[in-house]
Amino acid sequence: MSIFSRNDAQTATATATGAVNPELAALTGDYTIDPAHSTIGFVARHAMVTNVKGGFQDFTGTLHLDGSDPSRSTAAIDVVMDSISTGNADRDGHLKSADFFKADEFPAMTFRSTKAEALGGDDYRITGELTILGTTRPLAIDLEFNGAAKDPFGNERVGFEGKAEILRSEWGLTWNAALETGGVLVSDKIKLNFDISAIRNA
Repeated sequence: MSIFSRNDAQTATATATGAVNPELAALTGDYTIDPAHSTIGFVARHAMVTNVKGGFQDFTGTLHLDGSDPSRSTAAIDVVMDSISTGNADRDGHLKSADFFKADEFPAMTFRSTKAEALGGDDYRITGELTILGTTRPLAIDLEFNGAAKDPFGNERVGFEGKAEILRSEWGLTWNAALETGGVLVSDKIKLNFDISAIRNA
């Protein structure tokens, strides 16, 4: 996962001259995602007319940021499937069941990055392998760097927002129900969203 300077003029100059932006290089290091100040969520279309939002309450992750060469940055995330939450206990139970995530058999969803690239400005893309139900397929996440700061407790933090879209059927999530008016109960397309705060390791 890469981190980028917010000073576009400095970034452009560094790119043109081949020099490394010192503000960017200073962020190089290993980070741990802070789940108390981060969210991993999703949005699914329900009954063809509305969106249902949910997320995961239990996850861990690590980042290696390389400010001198962002392409060397990496990310790893592990999500506990039993922690899925949509604000409705019955729906959460159904999602954990054999119809969907089979949480007893496949307790974790994982992402491991394989490539990081700069798109310009504060925008980046990280590509990796997403594993659900034992099936691993590529996933590209578009990122926006939100900044870096030291919190009141002395922690050096970085933050970013990310988004991606998947077709759940490609990971074997095929359960559905037909509607009398046409269409299906649950969309195949799922929108993923990430709001991440990570703390630099000591």
